[in-house]
Amino acid sequence: MTPEILARITAARAARDLSDLARQAVATTAQPAGTAERIEQARRLRKLAGDVVDLIAFAEALGGASWEEIATALGRRDPDTVEREFTEDVAEWGAKSEAELERAAEGFEDLDAWYARHREDQDPERGTPVADLLNRH
Repeated sequence: MTPEILARITAARAARDLSDLARQAVATTAQPAGTAERIEQARRLRKLAGDVVDLIAFAEALGGASWEEIATALGRRDPDTVEREFTEDVAEWGAKSEAELERAAEGFEDLDAWYARHREDQDPERGTPVADLLNRH
């Protein structure tokens, strides 16, 4: 287990949570709700989507991508600013022991099961996308 793999698992968990929250938003479309409640629900979606982007960028940094490449992909101009935003987390995760990484990744199989339950015909045919990540490295 590497810090990059753990970051990718963490990003997959956040993407799953975002998908679940978006499905709940669709399900409540016709329910009576106040302006503040509907906007708050949308803000939660936006926040979680931002978290997914940050986690993916973080995983790319842990995988060795350059800050210039990450900044460009994020639509940002200053790679140094992007690097400063992630430096502390990259160092912290990079210092984790193998045992800490393994413990943090526990339950990753649930992501594969979630994907299998929610997969639609247009989605990639991947039986075990997270397990495949672990087997690849």
